[in-house]
Amino acid sequence: MPNHCEFRFYEELNDFLAPGLRKRSFAYAFNGTPAVKDPIEALGVPHTEVDLILVDGKPAAFPHRLRGGERVAVYPVFESFELVGVTRLRPQPLREPRFLLDVHLGRLASYLRLLGFDCLYRNDYRDAELLAISRAEHRILLSRDIGLLKHSELTHGAFVHAQDPRRQLREVLDRFQLHRRIALFSRCGRCNGSLSPLSADAARTLVPPAIARDHGDFQRCDQCGQVYWPGSHLPRLRERLADAGIPLGGGP
Repeated sequence: MPNHCEFRFYEELNDFLAPGLRKRSFAYAFNGTPAVKDPIEALGVPHTEVDLILVDGKPAAFPHRLRGGERVAVYPVFESFELVGVTRLRPQPLREPRFLLDVHLGRLASYLRLLGFDCLYRNDYRDAELLAISRAEHRILLSRDIGLLKHSELTHGAFVHAQDPRRQLREVLDRFQLHRRIALFSRCGRCNGSLSPLSADAARTLVPPAIARDHGDFQRCDQCGQVYWPGSHLPRLRERLADAGIPLGGGP
């Protein structure tokens, strides 16, 4: 005979559950004495999304063994208040957040770089590469692949709920509290390298004469050499991001 316990998931964790299990308590059947992490992920919730588990009202870590009859409450990341005296399950936040994006999030990568965030992206990364890079370089893996985020090797990751890239950007900024870290136009959108000021004299040898004549504010990527200058696209870009709730201040 299988054992049973009662589960209840809170807030956005319900998005990962089957519709009939959302925002309610439900019975879960299991055999043996599994670690509480196992049924959580079997129900569809990646461990990277969970910050607190209460078993019969007491904090529990992922390895906690279920034996039957328990009441399990599972909570997502708490951003707005501090929980004192409980077992936080997610690793400590990275001091300087750096990101790694899977193959489906290319536009989001471009937006993050635009705002100055160190963001690795290639459209041919394999899952094993993403996991290895995230672990070796201490990068937060952003993905819409739930299976990838369930991998036991992954310590810093986040599921991106939104499908529109601008909404994805707002979601990432809010989740990781990045608004005060924005450094507009400080990173190359092409290769992720840092941008440095370029003198007008140097720019004349690298850009068309009309561009050199009409613009005086140039930057060049330290890594790939791409030259940037403020153009007519900037007002449109600011408007698009403002529509997503991301007002941009000054800049080129």
